[in-house]
Amino acid sequence: MTALLPVNEAQARILSVFHPVETENIPIEKSTGRILAETVRAVGDLPPFANSSMDGFAVQSADVQNARRDAPAVLAVVADIPAGKHVTVPIQRGQAARIMTGAPIPPGADAVVPVEDTDLSPALHADVSNQAVPAQVSIYSGASPGTNIRPRGQDVQQGQILLEKGRKLQPQDVGMLASIGQVEVCVYRRPRVALFSSGDELVQPGRQLEPGQIYDSNQYMLAALLEREGAEVIRLGAAQDRPEDIEAILSKGVAQNVDLLVTSAGVSVGAYDYVRQVIESHGALTFWRVNMRPGKPLAFGSYSGIPLISLPGNPVSAFIGCMVFVLPAIYRLAGHERPFPAREKAILAEPVESDGRESYLRAVVNREGGHLTARLTGHQGSGNLFSLVQANALLILPSGVKSLPSGAEVDVWFIEEI
Repeated sequence: MTALLPVNEAQARILSVFHPVETENIPIEKSTGRILAETVRAVGDLPPFANSSMDGFAVQSADVQNARRDAPAVLAVVADIPAGKHVTVPIQRGQAARIMTGAPIPPGADAVVPVEDTDLSPALHADVSNQAVPAQVSIYSGASPGTNIRPRGQDVQQGQILLEKGRKLQPQDVGMLASIGQVEVCVYRRPRVALFSSGDELVQPGRQLEPGQIYDSNQYMLAALLEREGAEVIRLGAAQDRPEDIEAILSKGVAQNVDLLVTSAGVSVGAYDYVRQVIESHGALTFWRVNMRPGKPLAFGSYSGIPLISLPGNPVSAFIGCMVFVLPAIYRLAGHERPFPAREKAILAEPVESDGRESYLRAVVNREGGHLTARLTGHQGSGNLFSLVQANALLILPSGVKSLPSGAEVDVWFIEEI
């Protein structure tokens, strides 16, 4: 019998055939979650001009350095500067300008005194927003040069790298792109994946189950996982356990011009597992069977020139196989700099056992006493999907390890956010 392939070697063989897909320009409002295909640099300084960080009065700090409530500095108000207005009136000694948050600092001024520290404080006046510009203002507190002023380039300077190529764009990144005036951004297009399940027993949700039938949960689960991680999924349905049916549905996927074919079930050693046979008749298998639990009957190869990953049929095996092998391929296609999610360390709250294969056990990981603590979510059978629903992480036992005691340190992958 062919030796089981180590997980890391299987991952390396899979990733060796994948490269980032082509790029496209899309509106920034549609870019959240997409992967940057080029580094973004600042085209100018941010803020682009010195501006006030609060509502108040722009002054020369020398005029107010000794100001206090019982001895205010009284200044003539010579300008009114709302946000969005450019004012060129210079501030001379003994003068001030009323200024709003975000408004540009006028020439000559080097500090802003908050309106609360003047005789126009909201505490003294019910509504100062619509007040006419006063002829003068009494300042009750001192200020030094730069007080309450955001200098030009305080946040970002021209030419500075803002977002690195390969970054998954977050909402704050979209805001950054808008702040430098971009309306489009260059990203990698979404990888296209054709997905189908295999088995005479499978029925689509919404139909009546006959004796011996089950609902096709894998297709829905795997499609949701792949779409969450950035793929465009083409659902091909479920194939019957007949070579001609499997061949027809695979050919349908090939015709969709996809980057990857993903199947679940049909590659084990059962009498009706025909997926492997069909793949080899129109392509090749690079490997079959991996040294992991759950998910040993995993196949990788190509069909009509398109890479194909065939996952096991048991739901938990299919989900974990997708995490361990399919998602890294998606990440590579999508332009991610790192194809694997980060592992964290947790302390076992109970002893665990496995069979010596590299094992991915469903667990709940919580922060307790300054460290992460892991507990299994019950029976670890590969058909028990509810234990996966209860889990927020996978606990990883290395190959060759059959048991670990309570208190041992172990690697975990969080699955709620990969």
